[in-house]
Amino acid sequence: MRRCSISAGWIGFLACLCGHASAQVPAALAVPAEQRLVLAAAASGVQIYRCRASKSDPARMEWALIAPEADLFDPAGKKIGKHYAGPTWELDDGSKVVGEVTARDKGPDADAIPWLLLKAKETTGTGILGRTQSIQRVATVGGKAPGADCDKAQAGKEIRAPYRATYNFYAAPR
Repeated sequence: MRRCSISAGWIGFLACLCGHASAQVPAALAVPAEQRLVLAAAASGVQIYRCRASKSDPARMEWALIAPEADLFDPAGKKIGKHYAGPTWELDDGSKVVGEVTARDKGPDADAIPWLLLKAKETTGTGILGRTQSIQRVATVGGKAPGADCDKAQAGKEIRAPYRATYNFYAAPR
C-alpha cells in the first residue's frame, strides 16, 4: 500500500490521500452499490481525548475520545469545511451531515486511528453533504490516544492527537 508523505508538499500530500483513499477499501467498509462518490475530502486536525474512568470498569482509567477537530480540503488543497463532534462534517456551501459508525477496520497503519464506515443520521442544506447517505474514513495517519499516562492523577486531562484522513462522502444518483 502506498505511503503518503508530507515532504512532497501539502498539496501533494492531499492529492496522495485522496487518490489513496479510493483504492483498497476493505469489503467491510463498502457502501451500497447504488451510492456514488460525491466528494473525497482530506482532513487535517486533531482527535481530542480525555483521561477518565472507564465506562465498563470505573476503577480503571482510560483515554476516551471526546471529539475530532479538523479542517476539510478538496483535492486541490482548498479549505472547504470542517469536521467536529457528532461526528459532524460541515462544508462552506452550508450543507452538513451527522454520521453514525456502522463498521470499522483497523486499517494498514497500526499507529493510526481505524478506518470507518458511517451512515448519515441527519443531513441539512442543499449543498454536497445535504444528500450524503454514507461516509468512509480511510487513509488515516496518526490520531491515536496515548497508550499510557492515564491514571487518577491525570483524571480530566485532555490531549490533542494530530491526525490526517480522507473522508469519502456517498449519495444516491439524482
